[in-house]
Amino acid sequence: MTDSTQPATAGSTGSGGGLTHVRTVAIAVDDQDRALAFYSDVLGLEVRLDAEFAPGNRWIEVAPAGAETSVALVPATREQPAGGDTGIRFTTADAAADHARFAAAGVDVDDVLRWEGVPPMFQFRDVDGNLLTAVEA
Repeated sequence: MTDSTQPATAGSTGSGGGLTHVRTVAIAVDDQDRALAFYSDVLGLEVRLDAEFAPGNRWIEVAPAGAETSVALVPATREQPAGGDTGIRFTTADAAADHARFAAAGVDVDDVLRWEGVPPMFQFRDVDGNLLTAVEA
């Protein structure tokens, strides 16, 4: 039995639990249909889920093919507005090629960064101004 007055130690799982993966991260969007078109048609992500879970409430998840973690496109609110730095870093096999493809599709892209000792990467914005990063792996 665990003494609940004692702090858990790093790596402890208590009664057999323990976090194992990141399943979904959320991005606030102003228009779910417009965001879905951007993430699926422009970025090429697959639609994992697009369902109404209650009247007037829609849950959408997209992800790179084969990825374990998905991105939920959730309606923006006053408390969670669209247009911020998401902190999300996608991986790509070729940063320069994706940069060129995104730019040709009209995506707001920054220059590809090529710093010594780190992989090429670039930042880009979705249709709501949410900042994302693509990092070559």
